[in-house]
Amino acid sequence: MAYELNSLLSRLVGFKLHSVQFVADYVQLRFEGSTADMPVLTCDVLPTVTLSGQQFSPTETGWANALRELIFQKVTATYEQTGVGIKVDFVTGSVQLHPTEDELVGPEIARLCGSEDPIFMVWRPGEDAFEDL
Repeated sequence: MAYELNSLLSRLVGFKLHSVQFVADYVQLRFEGSTADMPVLTCDVLPTVTLSGQQFSPTETGWANALRELIFQKVTATYEQTGVGIKVDFVTGSVQLHPTEDELVGPEIARLCGSEDPIFMVWRPGEDAFEDL
């Protein structure tokens, strides 16, 4: 069965960002909602953050603070498509993963897991929403 773009990522809509964990060279975004699911989006490539219309790349001053400002905000929409990569919209901002080839640090870009069912997603260069890499 072929994977349908945005079918798993869209499950985040309605969840709140509960915490941001900075772990060595990656970040984990943990979500909580009204179900028993506790989704975790692990970003092996650091995401770009947009907050109140201002964009922050991981190398810019203020990036970590912008990411933390999204804590407790509800996910309003998700996008997964070639040319965009993956994007999670919040009430006042967004997190987007669409690295350049130079920003790739390993075989994976991101992972989403934490649903009660055993379904998870791993995004890799050259596949699905990242087929342009």
